[in-house]
Amino acid sequence: MTNKFQPKVAVVIPCYKVTSHILGVIGGIGPEVVRIYAVDDRCPDNSGDFIEANCRDSRVSVLRHAENQGVGGAVMSGYRAAIEDDMEVIVKVDGDGQMDPSLIPDFIAPIIAGEADYTKGNRFFDLEEIRAMPRMRLFGNAMLSFMTKLSSGYWDLFDPTNGYTAIHITVARHLPFKKISHRYFFETDMLFRLNTIRAVVVDVPMNAKYVDEVSNLKISKIIGEFLAKHVRNFTKRIFYSYYLRDMSVASIELPLGLVFLGFGLVYGGYHWIESAHMGVPTPAGTVMMSALPIIAGIQFLLGFVGYDVASVPVRPLHRNTRKPGVNKRGKLV
Repeated sequence: MTNKFQPKVAVVIPCYKVTSHILGVIGGIGPEVVRIYAVDDRCPDNSGDFIEANCRDSRVSVLRHAENQGVGGAVMSGYRAAIEDDMEVIVKVDGDGQMDPSLIPDFIAPIIAGEADYTKGNRFFDLEEIRAMPRMRLFGNAMLSFMTKLSSGYWDLFDPTNGYTAIHITVARHLPFKKISHRYFFETDMLFRLNTIRAVVVDVPMNAKYVDEVSNLKISKIIGEFLAKHVRNFTKRIFYSYYLRDMSVASIELPLGLVFLGFGLVYGGYHWIESAHMGVPTPAGTVMMSALPIIAGIQFLLGFVGYDVASVPVRPLHRNTRKPGVNKRGKLV
């Protein structure tokens, strides 16, 4: 007998060139899920037709895009459908077989318990399992994780590109769907957007499964785009959090740190070049006039970083709302 208090859980599966794995993924989804949205993102293999012809799971609904919108666009379509169907928790699972569907209860548990608004996978908990991951992927993930900590404000998270996620419907309703990146920056941009609404995000340990999927991601083509978007999100987050919504001691520490550090470097660099050109030692007073602002600037910036790290959201957003709602006109954002 189904527990009447059990939340209605939906799964969204972006489908693009995954016909060799999608049936296995759907078949591995347990009874805790009441609805499955398979989003055919203008797949050249006609994933939607393939699923309808070969899948007998009554929970599955196929959504189709007239044009390819990327993984983010596919997930947003699934979110909209789940919101319209009055689901309570939405899980996103890739259709390429890398994500174990049996872990869904682990992802929804912190949300149901009121401990998180959004959960995401982390493949870096088990050190033994990490050895199976390619070294370049390890290095790239470490760099992306650091940049994401800066741009999103979630200093306690790792593995930002992990697409195994779950979200409470209340939080999903607050997301600006039209502004979230629809392509490879989607998972990272989601974290930035979640921080702007002060949602609590929790990592869930998981193991990666490397099968015969073909990756569509070319690092050389997206690294510049990723860097630019991280800088953009970092700038927006700092402005929103420390100057628009609130003012704190960190709001003063950041500009003072930048001014002192910049002055010390420019002043010291100028006089060092001038002394080197003239072939005379730089006076001790000049050295101190450069060193002291640099030291003070670094201290101010460290104080700001410390404040920022301590400001990670800890109170789940959906616990403050009795019942999820839409906007005043009853429409999705």
